[in-house]
Amino acid sequence: MSRFLRIVLPALVIVVWLGIASVGGPYFGKISEVSTNDQTSFLPASADATKVQERSSEFRQESGAPGIVVLERDGGLSASDLTAAKDLATRLGDRDDVQGVSPVIPSEDGDAVEIVATLTQDADTGDAVEGIRADVDDALPSGVSGYVTGPAGFTADLTEAFAGIDGILLGVALAAVFVILIIVYRSPLLPILVLGTATFALCASILVVWWLAKAGVVTVNGQVQGILSILVIGAATDYALLYTSRFREALRDHRTGWGATKAALRGSLEPILASGGTVIVGVLCLLLSDLNSNKALGPVAAIGIAFSLLAALSLLPALLLAFRRAAFWPLRPAYGSAHPVLTGPDARGIWARVGRLVAKRSRTVWIVCTVALLAMGTGVVGLQADGVPQSDLVIGASQARDGQDVLADHFAGGSGSPALVIGAERDLDELVDAITAVDGVEGVVAAAKDAPSGTVPVTDDSSAAGATGAGASGAGASGAGASGADAAPTVSHGDVLLEATLTDAADSDAAEQTVRDLRTAVERVDAGAIVGGVTATAVDTNDTGIRDRSVIIPVVLVVILLILMLLLRSIVAPLVLIGSVIVSFAAALGVGALVFDHVFHFPGADPSVPLYSFVFLVALGVDYNIFLMTRVREEALRYGPREGVLRGLGVTGGVITSAGVVLAATFAALGVIPILFLVQIAFVVAFGVLLDTIVVRSLLVPALAYDLGHRAWWPSRLSRPNHHM
Repeated sequence: MSRFLRIVLPALVIVVWLGIASVGGPYFGKISEVSTNDQTSFLPASADATKVQERSSEFRQESGAPGIVVLERDGGLSASDLTAAKDLATRLGDRDDVQGVSPVIPSEDGDAVEIVATLTQDADTGDAVEGIRADVDDALPSGVSGYVTGPAGFTADLTEAFAGIDGILLGVALAAVFVILIIVYRSPLLPILVLGTATFALCASILVVWWLAKAGVVTVNGQVQGILSILVIGAATDYALLYTSRFREALRDHRTGWGATKAALRGSLEPILASGGTVIVGVLCLLLSDLNSNKALGPVAAIGIAFSLLAALSLLPALLLAFRRAAFWPLRPAYGSAHPVLTGPDARGIWARVGRLVAKRSRTVWIVCTVALLAMGTGVVGLQADGVPQSDLVIGASQARDGQDVLADHFAGGSGSPALVIGAERDLDELVDAITAVDGVEGVVAAAKDAPSGTVPVTDDSSAAGATGAGASGAGASGAGASGADAAPTVSHGDVLLEATLTDAADSDAAEQTVRDLRTAVERVDAGAIVGGVTATAVDTNDTGIRDRSVIIPVVLVVILLILMLLLRSIVAPLVLIGSVIVSFAAALGVGALVFDHVFHFPGADPSVPLYSFVFLVALGVDYNIFLMTRVREEALRYGPREGVLRGLGVTGGVITSAGVVLAATFAALGVIPILFLVQIAFVVAFGVLLDTIVVRSLLVPALAYDLGHRAWWPSRLSRPNHHM
């Protein structure tokens, strides 16, 4: 290649990436525009809660989420307090982002009142709730406590918790990676080049994801948004470190930067592509999920990994070619300098000592490691990953959670968040009887578009429930009556919508059991009856998440196993690698369960925690084994299987350990977002990556491969005794 092209080609690559970053950079702050945290929107189309949500506009006015205002005074509300509450209801009814407000509903003990303010369909929930909370604070008489809770309140608190996911999360992750790279490479320039590569990859990823989400091709929520940033920064840095290691080796053997670049690309292209391809295939298995939130993460994460690969194999080589040996200053690798001695008595350093331990006690090493990992994995028995109440999703202060507790003290816990039943109008009386006979149901009303409150009573004792139900429906105006005596239930396609107020808080285990009982009861009357609402959404989400685990995890294992077999031209070695990663995952999840229960005292875990942790740990854990075993195979072809293990371990030890620490630090950064499942995923993945890096990749796999010798490579030519080239 001419000297002109050697200069122009890398310069052109850098310019193209600068252009991509300049366009994609501003989209960091815009991703929230196409992001949603509405739980129902992530349900599968087959879920009853989704079907009810889609049909609810047939029976009542379309509206946004209901927010429940609770006012409380210990010792009882005074007459002036009740007047202030009525004035507040009128004030809320005048807001542009509020569609309807229920009458002021006093509690039986006289200590509290509730007002259900339903938002307009196009209202921004976070901004609307913030405004309502400001109105409540202004209207509170001295000595009265006020809260805004309900579905709108919880969504607002969740949105606020995710607010730092663009800036704080990325800043913490980049700072942690920068410090680690400075310590590892002791170079001021190289960390900037590596992090620049990762940041440019993230800019390109967000740009593409934003437009896909804008077009409705993918769905983005807070968790997808945060995981994308962490995954791209961590993966791009890992691939960059592998290439950088190869480039530094090549600079010792090649006088020119171009020669070193070609050698580094030849040596790193296969393992980087194989590693990235494995992660892409692994995350795309999430498309098998019935939950739209999981389906969304699959292609979004795959896009991020694809740009991480592209940046590590194009932008970084161009940058290192431009800076050459200066990138490693002050520890520049000189042309013609000797490579480190990797094996034998003259070998020095920690990886030489690890190699000697593996060679001397290989069977003892892998048995001890396996037993230790299995012992850690016993903690999985105590993991409760069947869902947590919505009120526990946000870690730390939550006005919605505090208000829910106050609401439950004075009213039916499900006030403002009724269970919604759609069934045949011809079976109305039988459906009402079936619903009211279920333990945990406080009252039932029917949706009616013509009623001032949006509902009409269907039982003699449903007036109170009607007031609450009206607010939840969002049909009533401030101060409207609850009954609408001249109105009848709205009928659509022969069906009616019934609203059942639950005795227990909508996000409680008791309420979820009530919904399950409701489904059984109404299906006996009408086989086509379906139950939705806030509680049913949580039930369907958790049930679907548990189903996804049992389907996706085996598929991920099989797919990655096949990829490893093709890459390593072996059957035994891939089985060893997959087995080691499974044991490592079990250990990470087991330790995580113990920490969650006994250190942080978390209330449980979302079903997505073990699923996401598995997908990331298996895909990323196999990454490090691919880095190791592709180099071991390369060395084994020259020096034999056992010597190849020691040489491969020695040459990859530093770079893979650095990559593992970097990836663990980036995932740990997820813990700064006060969302329960993100904190749990952060811990399990970060701890699991460290296990993979320090124990599995450094000790367990090398010891097993050394003990197996040529048998590890069966049925390839390396499996023949004494074969090497």
